[in-house]
Amino acid sequence: MPEGHTVHRIARQLTLDLVGRPVAVSSPQGRFADGAARLDGRTMVGATAVGKQLFCPFDSGDVLRVHLGLYGAWDLYGQVSPLTDGDAAPGSLGAPRVRPATRLRVSEEESEHPAPEGLAWPPPPVGQVRVRLATDTFVADLRGPSACEVLTPDEADAVRARLGPDPVTAEDVDAAGEEVVRRVTRRAVPVGQLLMDQSVVAGIGNVYRAELLFRARLDPWTPGRRVPAGTVRALWHDWADLLADGIREGVMLTREDLDADGRELARHDPTVRHWVYRRTGLPCRVCGTPVLMEEMATRNLYRCPVCQV
Repeated sequence: MPEGHTVHRIARQLTLDLVGRPVAVSSPQGRFADGAARLDGRTMVGATAVGKQLFCPFDSGDVLRVHLGLYGAWDLYGQVSPLTDGDAAPGSLGAPRVRPATRLRVSEEESEHPAPEGLAWPPPPVGQVRVRLATDTFVADLRGPSACEVLTPDEADAVRARLGPDPVTAEDVDAAGEEVVRRVTRRAVPVGQLLMDQSVVAGIGNVYRAELLFRARLDPWTPGRRVPAGTVRALWHDWADLLADGIREGVMLTREDLDADGRELARHDPTVRHWVYRRTGLPCRVCGTPVLMEEMATRNLYRCPVCQV
């Protein structure tokens, strides 16, 4: 499942390439036809993320809400802006997928001619595209989301109110952290489950959950009310740092022991990015004990049985 850093990157991409512009909105799949009709031709006035939820308000007052779920992703075509200086513009943001070879991607050098001769612009949708957001030079195709709907501003506010704090959108990061402390330490639920509860803290998925708990040397099965407030506070600030790094780098790189060369390697090699995530049976990078994989609330949980006590 795409985690918080990815959705923040999507919001930034749409801000660069769609916000402030009239947008042609359609539903090639047909499942979002009524919502698309409400938004078609309107100007997108913002794009923000709270945890794993994306909110895109339009000048009509309507708000497009998207939750990618396990399999959702945005495929991007045309004049796609790089998210950071020096990096290539992304072709897809969300759940990993192989980009179809038949799809058209136009480079900046071709921007005066949106499609090479013989190829149509915009490119025809491929697969089950729930919604297409398009301008004359940019297309974003959404496939596989768990939620895609048009809300009123009040309805969008109600969704946001049900979410826990997000370090990026919090007006006061320290105050938001204290709210997370309160939400964790009042519960008897295992802390590993609470970190995945989007009403407790927004944006953490399976990767960040496993890595945050290892970095804190905390047993995921510890009931929230038995976790010291200072430990929860440290988890929150570590999450804020990892989230910012993930937004900047575009990958979940959670090992603080890597030097600059190691980080560069990890950007291209997923096997060296993490402490415990998806390392079942491999030796813990700290103590050498085989990493365990267990099930917690139907999701895989990774931990070191020696370091996390």
